[in-house]
Amino acid sequence: MADVAIKDISRGGDAAVNRSRVLNRFRQGDTIFFHLTRTAALLVLVLLFAIMASLMYGAWPALSHFGLDFFVSQAWDANAEEFGALATIYGTLVTSLIAMLIAVPVGLGIAVFLTELCPMTLRRPIGIAVELLAGIPSIIYGIWGFFVFAPFLQQTVQPFLIAVFGPVPLLNAVFAGPPYGLGTLTAGLILAIMVLPFIASVSRDVFETVPAVMKEAAYGLGCTTWEVVRNVVIPHTRAGLVGGIMLALGRALGETMAVTFVIGNAKQISASILQPGTTISATIALEYAEASEGLYRSSLVALGLILFIISFIVLAAARLMLARLNKQGA
Repeated sequence: MADVAIKDISRGGDAAVNRSRVLNRFRQGDTIFFHLTRTAALLVLVLLFAIMASLMYGAWPALSHFGLDFFVSQAWDANAEEFGALATIYGTLVTSLIAMLIAVPVGLGIAVFLTELCPMTLRRPIGIAVELLAGIPSIIYGIWGFFVFAPFLQQTVQPFLIAVFGPVPLLNAVFAGPPYGLGTLTAGLILAIMVLPFIASVSRDVFETVPAVMKEAAYGLGCTTWEVVRNVVIPHTRAGLVGGIMLALGRALGETMAVTFVIGNAKQISASILQPGTTISATIALEYAEASEGLYRSSLVALGLILFIISFIVLAAARLMLARLNKQGA
């Protein structure tokens, strides 16, 4: 009996030792995993600050030479080394604004239709079509816009807008002719088509996260589909909606090739959205390869820094807006 007891104690000791080894192995794995994930998170911050530092270093010669005049001047003359960012900033903001004014309501409408109204047999084909639209390269949009969409606007839509809004004060300046086809409006419409799938796809995905019981309860109280969407679906998914809209706005602000094809690339500020213009990304793409060292190249880097700052401000404003909405909903 004594020998059996000694063997049981020995086995119990071995089990304790094995258990301790397994726990130590788990702790080591968790420690390694923690350090790897923390390194990945810190790497993002390092890359962000590295990009910002490189842009500031490259832009400093132009910013120190022109000062604040760089931000308020339309001049862009490489021969005279006179550069200003106002026209490119204006074009970037206006084209993005046009794109979002069109894409946001249409994208939300598509998402609502797919989740609330669309027959089941059509939901998958339409959803796949929207996702395929998001996968088309931007240069394809640019070529299509230049050879097909811009001539169509020049021959039909732009003359119609000029004729309709010509007698209307203020609007006659916004839609002043002649119809070039290429211009700020065309670029905004192309951007709207490009960012529409992002808004529609993200909105559809977040709408599907709404618990069915919440919508069924609203329908049981006699709410219409519009009331359910407005009072139940959208408040429940506003964080995801803001994220999708900001993702689309980020692409609209930084889109290069498609805009370069259809905006006309004229460094001027015009009240009419039918006139040619330019954006920050289009200017950098067209001129950086041929820019000489010195103020010319530094000015192009400064444009990149401005675009970086604009994107940061937009993201910060979105986060503040979302925090305020969450506070109001709490």
